[in-house]
Amino acid sequence: MELIPLFPLSVVLLPSMPLPLHIFEERYKEMMSEIIAAKGEFGVVFAKDDGIVNIGCTATVERVMRRYDDGRLDLLAIGQRRFQISSLDQEKAFLRAEVEFFNDDDAREVPIDLRQRATAAYKDLATDENESRSVIEPAWENTRISFQLARYIDDFDKRQTVLSLRSEVERLEFLVRVIPEYVAKRERTALAKRVGPLNGHAKASH
Repeated sequence: MELIPLFPLSVVLLPSMPLPLHIFEERYKEMMSEIIAAKGEFGVVFAKDDGIVNIGCTATVERVMRRYDDGRLDLLAIGQRRFQISSLDQEKAFLRAEVEFFNDDDAREVPIDLRQRATAAYKDLATDENESRSVIEPAWENTRISFQLARYIDDFDKRQTVLSLRSEVERLEFLVRVIPEYVAKRERTALAKRVGPLNGHAKASH
């Protein structure tokens, strides 16, 4: 068990994922001053309406982008290790937690057909519909492609599922199952935004 500072956010952080932050609350200014001085980690947990989830990802401060006169900070953090909360500690101004770090329990190699389906899903997700550009192939030498893939999903409940699963095969199977509907929904939303202005009131010609 390890005691770490917690930063509840309305986002799900994944390992190796960049996280820009603007620090303005006094308690988090205090927390970040300790983290930066110690070059330590803090835990990011998904904050929902009914409280925080119990599985999160630590982050380290990659660099401080800007320091303001009033103590506010703009910084870039990077996702590191996954953890599960065992208990909460409220002795300081900011929340802390006793956590247990975990890795994958299942070390199976990803089957070729699953790799192919995941690569196709990656291209679908990573393609920006407003910009014609080539999409970089996922780096399969990295054993956790699922986390690269899940960054492109704005549905945080789905991203939380990916964070929680302890098998790369299970994470990729989950993603290739949910991504087609996610992409279709994203396209429907984009179409509605484009068509919406055309459905305004027009003067009838006589």
